[in-house]
Amino acid sequence: MYQSDPPRPAWETLPTMYDLPSELVGESGLPDEFHLIQPRLLKETCQPPNYPQEEFLIATDLNLYYDVRHPLWYKRPDWYLVLGVPCSHQQQDLRLSYVIWQEGIAPFLVVELLSPGTEAEDLGQTLREVNQPPTKWQVYEQILRVPYYGIYDRYTNHLRILRLEGTRYQELSLPNQRLWLEEIQLGLGTWEGTYEGVTGLWLRWYDADNHPVPTFAEQAEQERQRAEQVELQLAQEQQRAERLAEYLRSHGIDPNNLP
Repeated sequence: MYQSDPPRPAWETLPTMYDLPSELVGESGLPDEFHLIQPRLLKETCQPPNYPQEEFLIATDLNLYYDVRHPLWYKRPDWYLVLGVPCSHQQQDLRLSYVIWQEGIAPFLVVELLSPGTEAEDLGQTLREVNQPPTKWQVYEQILRVPYYGIYDRYTNHLRILRLEGTRYQELSLPNQRLWLEEIQLGLGTWEGTYEGVTGLWLRWYDADNHPVPTFAEQAEQERQRAEQVELQLAQEQQRAERLAEYLRSHGIDPNNLP
């Protein structure tokens, strides 16, 4: 192949998200209900106070192309957070995939939700032959060097979070199954409750006071309760004013003539 002089920049010669497949063609194991609901709860409650919403990306089952030497190799994390990249505000700009050599920023956190069919892959226990794609664990740890890797097993209700220290992941101690992430001023942990009508032990985000970051429905309920409280206070004040007026009239004083 003819080599131009000077060589053409990589962004002109490498495939983009428009060239790479964005679907799992012919691959088994479509997401189950849990894999659809849990990422929504993580996304709704991931509201870093030190990052504007337009400066981070939250992705669910979005192909992650990670190796410029093998541009067709990809992983599809159940959920991941990338800091410092713009989110799309126009429908035509929505990402078809996340291509690391275009974006230039690796995910800050990847979360995998274990299932019987993917557990070995998520935990890096799948053996790979030469010239075969690496495991998810290898990609996150050794290629992309993702700072945090979360693994949640809903069958045992067990959360593991690993942090990249040097060249290897080290599992962190999780008091109360929660971890504070100083970089985004949020804590990630388990929460027992009902979300979208389903009760169980879920992953969600916590604020600096260790309170669960509210979902959209919880925010609406809080607003409704505040509005009811304001209405109640106004009604109580009106009742007090009416009782005072009645008391004044009983003593021959017209409340409307008071200075």
